Amino acid sequence: MRLLKFSLRTRIFFSMILLVLLASILIGGMTVIQYKKEAQDYHRERLERKEEGIRENIKFVIESTTYEVSEENIRLILKDRNKIHEIAQVHNMPLNVYSLRGNLILKSNQSFFRDTTDLFLDQEILGDLEGSPRKRVVRHTVKNDKKFQSSYTYITDNKFKPLAILNLPYLEDDYFITRDLRNFLIKLTEVYLFMLALAIVMAYFLSKYITRSLKTISEKITETRLDKQNKKIDIGNVSEEIYTLVEAYNSMIDELEESAVKLATSEREQAWREMAKQVAHEIKNPLTPMRLSVQSFERNFDPNDPEIYKKVEEYSNTLINQIDTMSSIASAFSNFAKMPAQQNETLNVPKIVKLALDIFNEGYVMFSSEKEEILAKFDRTQLIRVVTNLVKNAIHATEGVNNPAVLVSVTEEEENVCISISDNGVGISEENREKIFEPKFTTKSSGMGLGLAMVKNIVENYNGSITFTSKINKGTIFKVHFPK
Repeated sequence: MRLLKFSLRTRIFFSMILLVLLASILIGGMTVIQYKKEAQDYHRERLERKEEGIRENIKFVIESTTYEVSEENIRLILKDRNKIHEIAQVHNMPLNVYSLRGNLILKSNQSFFRDTTDLFLDQEILGDLEGSPRKRVVRHTVKNDKKFQSSYTYITDNKFKPLAILNLPYLEDDYFITRDLRNFLIKLTEVYLFMLALAIVMAYFLSKYITRSLKTISEKITETRLDKQNKKIDIGNVSEEIYTLVEAYNSMIDELEESAVKLATSEREQAWREMAKQVAHEIKNPLTPMRLSVQSFERNFDPNDPEIYKKVEEYSNTLINQIDTMSSIASAFSNFAKMPAQQNETLNVPKIVKLALDIFNEGYVMFSSEKEEILAKFDRTQLIRVVTNLVKNAIHATEGVNNPAVLVSVTEEEENVCISISDNGVGISEENREKIFEPKFTTKSSGMGLGLAMVKNIVENYNGSITFTSKINKGTIFKVHFPK
């Protein structure tokens, strides 16, 4: 199962190498088997040829002898003029002659076979020979680590009457065959080593070629996002299967773009509907006291009242306060809806942050920076908006807290700038953490809850991020990171 965790390229590479190795082992094994079979056939046929030749010579000796051809005279016939040795020398083959009862009566003088000659034949051999259709029996034996084939057949007269038993002990000399096999295997090994080296090179480039297209497709699929413009895959000279996969991906991208547009349109419309409801609700709140004030002023207006100017001033202040409330609502909505301009000014961040803090009169708002100058590309106005909104939230969180403290710090983190705003306020509850950056969400008694949503929008437009950690009744730390 471990192989399944390998990449497709690795599996293709090792599969091709394994295929070559298996092929070489299989061919080598089949070659050894074939050589052994050919050796067996060679020794069997050679023994049969020699046996046939010796039998013909013995037949000629029997036909030309002056002795009476009988079982009793067979020894004299073959020993006459040393015929048995002559036959053995002609055929380069030792031979033994046994009586029909299995007793050794004559043998050639081949010295190397001297110690292995049996004086009596086994009854099993005599029985098998008598019952054999061809009147021939072959036995395979091993003596002194040498393999022998011993053939047993009858010596007959011209009327096919058995006179004696001819035994040919044939030594299976595999030296030349083994030498040829060894030389062939050496050559085969050299060829397959070359093929293995060639296969490794071919497997490397072929697996790379096969998986290159798949890797490209995989990278594109990994990069595919619903919230950004996705590029189609353009690959030439690929197989039909890869081409089909690419076409399916490109078709999916088209459908994804259409779905993204529809989804964005739907979400935008829904967001604006919700925002319109919220704005309408927020505007209605001050309109009601304004209406009541006007109606009360109309009913109670008396030009002769000595306190008429005082009452007019009270009514005017009420109207002005409600108008200011509606103006702040309109400003908050305008600021949230307005996208930040990507001016990418080169700013000294500690200086701009300190400038943004000058509008706060609270003495517990403190500032620190590890360096006097930390340069980054950001819009000056938007950076001030980010800092002031976060500090306002921190001040609001410390209301009613003994010894309130708000610390704003600027630090460098490798290629990023970090602005940290920490307070010792009431903290953010678990149920509010997931909604903290949502538009309209607020824990204040007034306001539209657009501040953090606007901050998040600004920071992310500059490829930055905003995170927070908080503990109930301990405080909250907001951190803004953005690239230099």
